[in-house]
Amino acid sequence: RSPARNWPLLNESTMAANSALENVPTAEILAELDRRLKETPEKRMILIGPPGSGKGTQGPIIKDRFCLCHLATGDMLRAAVAAGTEMGKQADKVMKSGGLVSDEIVVGIIREAIDQPECEKGFILDGFPRTVEQAKKLDAMLEAKGVGVDNVIEMKIDDELLVKRITGRLVHPPSGRSYHTEFRKPRVPMRDDVTGEPLVQRADDNETTLRKRLGAFHEQTSPVVDYYARKGLYASVDASQKPDTVKTAIMSILAK
Repeated sequence: RSPARNWPLLNESTMAANSALENVPTAEILAELDRRLKETPEKRMILIGPPGSGKGTQGPIIKDRFCLCHLATGDMLRAAVAAGTEMGKQADKVMKSGGLVSDEIVVGIIREAIDQPECEKGFILDGFPRTVEQAKKLDAMLEAKGVGVDNVIEMKIDDELLVKRITGRLVHPPSGRSYHTEFRKPRVPMRDDVTGEPLVQRADDNETTLRKRLGAFHEQTSPVVDYYARKGLYASVDASQKPDTVKTAIMSILAK
């Protein structure tokens, strides 16, 4: 048996980790990764938050920390249709006829997704459920598989701050990189830092549209939050804080 190593922490910088590992045999590295994966607790969670609340920042951090898959309903729907899965074919047929995809089909697509190897340790569900009826159908599907939702975390933020955040948002469409006219200015006004290409403001990132979206979000979300709160699964974090502070708060909730 080889002597115990001081393995780099999961949150160390890539450069520091690479330097520490460059002389370690590949077999040992793979064995250590396997050990860490087995010791990582399973997590099945729902992340709730309005547009601009920071879900896009925190989701990947949680995903990497717990080896989860990130399931955004819009992305899943498109992927299922493109892959031609059973549920994807049903969804495609409905959408081509101009109808709305039913809750049963969406839950079926989630079921197909969580059966994939990358979801072995659990998932982060983003954008679903939006209603109590959807939450109940999701619970029934998970219970049939012998599992359930472990955590429901809401990213709470004042609407006025959110409006300020989003109405100043600038995007580089080809890469998805985002900037802000006040909080994260590009080095050259209206130009992407990496390519120098033009930045744009999304058409729906205006105050009138945003306030309508926020009103609909609060109306939809409140009953869902109450549903999970009664089950003892709900917690909230103050999403107006710095990203590192929000991350610490989320990790504290998930550690319980």
